[in-house]
Amino acid sequence: VLLAAGAGHRFDGPTHKLLATIDGVPIWQHALNAALGANVPVVLVTGAAELAPIPPTVTVVHNSNWQQGQAGSLTLGIQAARDLGAEVVVTGLADQPGVSASAWRRLTQHTADLAVATYDGQRGNPVRIAHTYWPELPTHGDLGARDVLARHADAVEQIPCEGSPDDIDTAKDLERWLRRSPTSSP
Repeated sequence: VLLAAGAGHRFDGPTHKLLATIDGVPIWQHALNAALGANVPVVLVTGAAELAPIPPTVTVVHNSNWQQGQAGSLTLGIQAARDLGAEVVVTGLADQPGVSASAWRRLTQHTADLAVATYDGQRGNPVRIAHTYWPELPTHGDLGARDVLARHADAVEQIPCEGSPDDIDTAKDLERWLRRSPTSSP
């Protein structure tokens, strides 16, 4: 489940942050390509920004109440995954272009009911959540799985991953990303 519904209101660039580009590719597309690299069904939850083109293999769910926060998008994404027969979701954010396909694969292939990607020992996305924990996820507000992971800290597997968990929330974040190396592709 890739969450791409938010307003991106902290980004003060000329466009929605997800539509800003790295190497000519929109930020959200970098994240989607990585998720697709896990070779599992992908659910993309859209909202504030018009994202296109989206491959026909991706299940798109539009969150018309995206202003109410991330929890609603996560709920919609999990419901779509459930409708596809999933008993586990791996979820990430579309404003994190450095999360690698290998990170998505590691989380989808893991067997833990709760798992989180780590980068140099720091927790990030994506996060793996089995169906037994779905009822505990928030349904309102700007919250994700963090509280569930905290409540069940002893059950959370930490999965070392390659890539970067950095998100792009502001134009300065994007500038820093683009200055990282001569080729800024994740």
